[in-house]
Amino acid sequence: MERLTLPGTTLSVSPICMGLGGFGARIRGAEAERLLATYLEQGGNFVDTAHCYACWIPDAGAGSSERALGECLRSLGAREQVVIGTKGGHTAFGEGYPRPDAFLAPERIALDLAESLERLQTEQIELYYLHRDDPRVPVGEIMDALNRHIQARAIREIAASNWSEARMDAANAYAAERGLRPFVASQVQWSLATPAREIGPDPTTRYVLPETAAWHTRTGMPIIAYSSAAGGFFADPPRVSAQYDTPVNHARRDRAHALAAELGATPTQVALAYLRAQAFPVVPILGTVNRDHLLEELGAASLRLTTAQAAWLEGGEKRL
Repeated sequence: MERLTLPGTTLSVSPICMGLGGFGARIRGAEAERLLATYLEQGGNFVDTAHCYACWIPDAGAGSSERALGECLRSLGAREQVVIGTKGGHTAFGEGYPRPDAFLAPERIALDLAESLERLQTEQIELYYLHRDDPRVPVGEIMDALNRHIQARAIREIAASNWSEARMDAANAYAAERGLRPFVASQVQWSLATPAREIGPDPTTRYVLPETAAWHTRTGMPIIAYSSAAGGFFADPPRVSAQYDTPVNHARRDRAHALAAELGATPTQVALAYLRAQAFPVVPILGTVNRDHLLEELGAASLRLTTAQAAWLEGGEKRL
């Protein structure tokens, strides 16, 4: 599998990332180890987890994903093969994840990071995201705190998750003025199917809007895209959740099926390849715990779409 070097860094990652939200919860022990081994055998090297995963599952709890990943990497002897992306700085998440109001305070970031390092059984995290934003906290305070951890070698590079473009601009401008490391990537929801919901003025999560894509085209900052397969929306038979059940998305799925038939691919592979056909780097995250689904989705790594094909999938008139 080819590698992508994230711009402005020396991080070389596979074009498709393995999401581990279900590790230590939906899949555990030897079964989790086998799934990770399959991903590595296929040439993958980029994994995604978080401090809060899987706090929503009562018999797993926060930290279960990071702990499971740490155990799997130790058992497989694969730590040096893998680029770990994990996230701290999340708001409260029900009873399973109580948090202080100041969840992006420097001392809270430090505690989240220390706990993640211990769970992962590692001394450094290659790509550390802030999982949510809090506009009440000045970006300078946040970037100063993160860069202290970079200087201490606990973090190699930093990124944002579910941040607005305006806040990322402000954070990176602050970093540039002071010779600090900037955010080098943004993790945000993105798939060929667009969620049927509004992004409010103080959102908990964000998805890619046209203006988001325009900002990334201008800056060149990569997107690490979660929910990239829209929860099985492009599968056969499809799994259709309410947030994707719209005429626009059904038309896009029909087009993905048509193009897949032409290319000898599956509709899900086409939907993932659509993300990789953008004017800036995009790495889709796969969230499956099913080995067959994982192998199918990894097939998108070798599928290339033209700009015209990607535009046609969105609803354009011509396909070349």
